[in-house]
Amino acid sequence: MSSDPFSDILKLTNAEAVTTGGFTAGGKWSIRFPGRDKIKFFAIAKGECMVRLEEAAKAVKFETGDVALLARRQSFTLFNDADIEPLEAVSLFSARGRTTAQLGNGQDFTHIGGHILLDPQRGHLLADILPSWIHIRAASPYAKTFRLLLDQLIEERAAALPGTQLASSQLTQLLFIQVIRAHLANSDLLPAGWLRAISDLRIAPAIRVMHETPDHPWHLRELAQACAMSRTAFALYFKNVAGISPLSYLTAWRMHLAERQLREETTSITVIAQSLGYGSESAFSNAFKRVIGISPNTYRKQSAPHLP
Repeated sequence: MSSDPFSDILKLTNAEAVTTGGFTAGGKWSIRFPGRDKIKFFAIAKGECMVRLEEAAKAVKFETGDVALLARRQSFTLFNDADIEPLEAVSLFSARGRTTAQLGNGQDFTHIGGHILLDPQRGHLLADILPSWIHIRAASPYAKTFRLLLDQLIEERAAALPGTQLASSQLTQLLFIQVIRAHLANSDLLPAGWLRAISDLRIAPAIRVMHETPDHPWHLRELAQACAMSRTAFALYFKNVAGISPLSYLTAWRMHLAERQLREETTSITVIAQSLGYGSESAFSNAFKRVIGISPNTYRKQSAPHLP
């Protein structure tokens, strides 16, 4: 495994950001977007507007270079005039088989939208740790990178050069990662959990070594030493940040890796157990059943019936 826990989670969940469309606008306008069971993202490449979330008390302003992630199912409205009856995005885009639209002369405002594709079985690892709403403003320290990525993305979509589809996909993925990085920069404000733990500098060394060598028989003393902390101070601080103890985090990470191997590989359960630091198949099976709720054999049969 790598020494980059966040990349590990992105790979484990097969997180892939894709651009699905956008629109330009001029004059007065308003569009309502339905709630979706996907992590949605959008960026303002030109102009400004207001955003009203279904669950929010009031609308917030979005300006050129602002980017947002919406990780919970709720509708939202983008508008520059609150008195206008919103157009329904479903009618404006999907019903006409279009991914882009123009309102008015289209000269004042440019919006880029998309969503994050996640593995249907492992995606919750990422979806569950993201807050429902992330708004990164163009005034943030990441503004320059956002601006470069947005400008290049617009250029790629407009030019239709060879490789545009792949280039746009990679730029969108980079934009998504930059949004998460900007959000992690305020890790002290995050609730206890995976996302806060992987971004906390004090326990980062322990997180890294657990991800790098999950087969090592880690003890609390070793993990504390990696962070230059006493066992008691480390255990208390880790639980306050991650919401679980260090060894519970290690077990959870091992089980996530085990799930992937059981779904995607024909490797024997004994070999999987050894690769994750368990001395016997029975010890691994007991741990797996305690965490996942079913035995490894049952899990493999239910999640990967095509495997022999």
